[in-house]
Amino acid sequence: MEETAKIRDKEEVKEKKKTNKFISFLTKHKKIIIMLVLLCILAYIIYIVVNLIKNPTDTVYVEMGQIQEEETGFGYIVRDETVLKGENYKNGIEQIKTEGEKVAKGEPVFRYYSNDESKLVEKIKELDEKIDEAMAKENSVVTSDTKVLEEQIDTKINELYGESDLTKIQENKQTVLNNMTKKAKIAGEYSPAGSYLKKLIDERSNYENQLNSGTEDINASRSGVVSYRVDGYEDVLSPNDFSKYTTEFLNNLKLKTGQIVPTSSESGKIIDNYYCYIVSVLDSEQAINAEVGDEVKIRLPSGNEVDATIEYKTVEEEQSVITFKIEKGVDELISYRKISFSVIWWSASGMKVPNQAITTEEKDGNQISYITRIRIGYEDKILVKVLKSNERYSIVKNYTSEELGELGYTSTEIRSMPSVSIYDEILLNK
Repeated sequence: MEETAKIRDKEEVKEKKKTNKFISFLTKHKKIIIMLVLLCILAYIIYIVVNLIKNPTDTVYVEMGQIQEEETGFGYIVRDETVLKGENYKNGIEQIKTEGEKVAKGEPVFRYYSNDESKLVEKIKELDEKIDEAMAKENSVVTSDTKVLEEQIDTKINELYGESDLTKIQENKQTVLNNMTKKAKIAGEYSPAGSYLKKLIDERSNYENQLNSGTEDINASRSGVVSYRVDGYEDVLSPNDFSKYTTEFLNNLKLKTGQIVPTSSESGKIIDNYYCYIVSVLDSEQAINAEVGDEVKIRLPSGNEVDATIEYKTVEEEQSVITFKIEKGVDELISYRKISFSVIWWSASGMKVPNQAITTEEKDGNQISYITRIRIGYEDKILVKVLKSNERYSIVKNYTSEELGELGYTSTEIRSMPSVSIYDEILLNK
């Protein structure tokens, strides 16, 4: 018994020594062990993340959404434009109608300055100051006509303070100047013959006649929108003959995309703002198969989407030259000749699923599409009718009983078939 106890004690001592050595080892290499554990955890996390990136999830949820097929290209703006240009175009323009303002046929659009206009205007200004000084010194009788003119002048000056329309401001200023001239003439008539005031008035009238006789007014030859962005392409890019717009023709124009047409100081033009055209060279399957009369949507540089109709089309090898007609958004294209835009060939809304979730099977010679739904751990094959597809997604719907019957399914099979709904979890094909 004593020997057995001694042996047991020796073994316990040995075990304690081993334990103490292990504890001592852990204590000495504590930092290294912790770092190894952390490295293992980090390696595992990286492994999980890499797998998630390669295959984020095996399932997705059916959701309501919209898909569309669109194509981006460059468009040349074709408009119905009439250039307005007079004989005195070298003298510079005074705008009567502003950029983008609507005008009727026969209305004044702008006028050309007369020769030496700045000098004549300066002389008239100097004479007006002298006339004001002379009138202040005159002791002539104030007539009723003078009082009426003074009231009209005060009224127009008061209207100028609250007016923001440039055309009305110019009209009121001209009315004030005319009334001041009439007032001065009336005062001159009551002055002694050959008086200083009468001489100044006659001299001013002479300069004013010279100024008016040298100006040239330009009126609208048609109704439309006024623009002073004249670049010389008004007759080149016109809607008279769409057949001339070939790839070679458009490339030879050497126009820069998005460049704003500069304002001219020599001429203006009237634009038909009810519609314009965008000519583009496109190479998608939709562009090749498009037909005249097809309706699409155009996304303009501003981001606005407008309805468009295919007005003309020619096919060149593996691309099409298509002329689109738009009736909205015309005004925002006035400043451009070439733009970047998108054609939205079609769009569809409904239950949206990834193409990766759709499988096909053959049934009596027909290719039938289906998806696999996951519910409480069970998989159900659900037949779906694919309405529209783009590169990534499809819009689907459930078959009706009549449609399934036409595809060859029996009434028993139809009754047991499940249907898909939004928020259903479906399996992605690997």
